[in-house]
Amino acid sequence: MLDLTTHSRHDEARQGETYAPFANDPNQYNKKFYIESYGCQMNFADSEVVAAILQEDGFGATRNFEEADLILINTCSIREKAEQTVRKRLTELRKVKQDNPGALIGVLGCMAERLKAKFLEEEKLVDLVVGPDAYRTLPGLVTEAESGQKAVNVLLSREETYADIAPVRLDSNGITAFVSIMRGCNNMCSFCVVPFTRGRERSRDAHSIIRECRDLFSNGYKEVTLLGQNVDSYYWVDGSVPGGETVNFANLLERVALIDPSLRVRFSTSHPKDITDEVLYTMVKYENICRYIHLPVQSGSTRVLQLMNRTYTREWYLAKVDRIRAIMPDCGISSDIIAGFCSETEKEHGETLDLMEYSCYDMSYMFFYSERPGTLAARRYTDDVPEEVKKRRLEEIVKLQNRLSLESNQRDLGKIFKVLIEGDSKRSADDWRGRNTQNKVIVFPKGNAALNKGDYVMVKVTDCTGATLLGEIVPA
Repeated sequence: MLDLTTHSRHDEARQGETYAPFANDPNQYNKKFYIESYGCQMNFADSEVVAAILQEDGFGATRNFEEADLILINTCSIREKAEQTVRKRLTELRKVKQDNPGALIGVLGCMAERLKAKFLEEEKLVDLVVGPDAYRTLPGLVTEAESGQKAVNVLLSREETYADIAPVRLDSNGITAFVSIMRGCNNMCSFCVVPFTRGRERSRDAHSIIRECRDLFSNGYKEVTLLGQNVDSYYWVDGSVPGGETVNFANLLERVALIDPSLRVRFSTSHPKDITDEVLYTMVKYENICRYIHLPVQSGSTRVLQLMNRTYTREWYLAKVDRIRAIMPDCGISSDIIAGFCSETEKEHGETLDLMEYSCYDMSYMFFYSERPGTLAARRYTDDVPEEVKKRRLEEIVKLQNRLSLESNQRDLGKIFKVLIEGDSKRSADDWRGRNTQNKVIVFPKGNAALNKGDYVMVKVTDCTGATLLGEIVPA
């Protein structure tokens, strides 16, 4: 399918766009809320913050939207298709009002500011609209909406990081968790709405991040993923230290790794211009920092990269890939790629394919360009590549990535990896599913070994598909 949001290890690792939270005892609360999240990992992490705020206000989570007093959709504006999906879902949920007139429907996140008027007044799809920096005001907004008013808060903040809020883990496997380390973005990529929907970049207090990671580990979690629009630009000054101690991303990564050797650490996403040798050498220093970097390229053409305001050239990016391989030969690398950006030529499309071949990505998230209102590209450039050309170029990119992913997995045949067991395989309760340090999913028979979720096990790769490694347990 050409309009897939992503290409990933779909048979065992792909996450759905939506999910609902679950409380062990939702009946202990006076009111119930239901939430669905669309888009990136940041949105899923934000939903866990929202759940904590609502739980504090007396709401319990439910998987059944029909019994919910409050129905929330956490939205994504990255692509037009995402907005269409959300709009369709809101129309479906609006029918709940027929059986439960007192239920409130709200939109959270990235679509909130841009489409608040449409949702509230023109289409009357929702009762409240809340932007990414206004979640603390949700209880008050719910009270407003209950009185019949349209409740809105989409103000962006230069300070809000929700550092003091302990997220409620939603649909958690109890083994892996996301930890937000920063919010917003200062990179004005011309195709991207994030700086306008999530505001300027600000880094979270390092002490609160370490505390959250330590609490997760003490509660049985074995892996944390540090999240940010651009984690490598993390920068926080500790005012409690005389003179003010500076903490950059490499420092933070090391502090999290030092919590315990059995706590795995991942991170996402890295902007190529900001990932440093200091970060790479920190990854090498600690075995529990995973050998995997998501390094979005977007295009293989220097001219197109300049139009995108990516601030690097094709040659610079390839040198960064070379540097990663030199320092960590076993590092997995994935990417984001956009097909058919404004004025992209066939030759430039070919340069993207060539760059993919050179970089040997293990996997990629691939899209065709979708103009987003309000972005620099929408204001400056003409979206002049015909849609059928975009789709054909995307098809070629997907086909190439499928081959590269299969070849990457085939190179792992016969290798032995340390795997963190995350749970049963999605296809059979007789098999375990886990990931290696390169973020590849490995499925293997349980056999007679006395193992549980959260255990580490050595697995030898015996077979593969383009999406998943298959293996067997071997002695440690």
